[in-house]
Amino acid sequence: MSEAVLRLTRRGIIGSLAAGLLAYRGYPVQANNGIQVHKDPNCTCCTGWVRHLRDAGFVVSTVETTDLQSVKTRLGVPADLAACHTAEADGYVLEGHVPAVAVRRLLTERPTATGLAVPGMPIGSPGMEGGAPKPYDVVLFGPDRRQTFMRFLGVNPIG
Repeated sequence: MSEAVLRLTRRGIIGSLAAGLLAYRGYPVQANNGIQVHKDPNCTCCTGWVRHLRDAGFVVSTVETTDLQSVKTRLGVPADLAACHTAEADGYVLEGHVPAVAVRRLLTERPTATGLAVPGMPIGSPGMEGGAPKPYDVVLFGPDRRQTFMRFLGVNPIG
């Protein structure tokens, strides 16, 4: 049986406190800006993706585990869409290096779906910087649904 460890970061704690203070003061705070990332403790590209999300304004917590397959199974990630980390965001699943722009669109439009996936580890996607970026699709998926949600080159939407 594997052991998952919740890692609280100073940035995550401060972000949560700031959001609470803003809400207390009457400022609108999006309830859907929190993301929990399940990742291998030794994965550096996952750490880069977490940084990308935080830089985009999301409050991110990480759960480190060496048993990611059980997380993917529990959350309904199809094997052919699997990548190196899995996240949960306001009732949706995020699989792989999904750009923050696509996450924001998902949380704003709220389509009926399980979530978004970027299969594999495309060069140039958030956390996979370095080298010449390759175009890649962000896939909207569900039990009976699969379609291209957005297309990217690096972190920039295309088409």
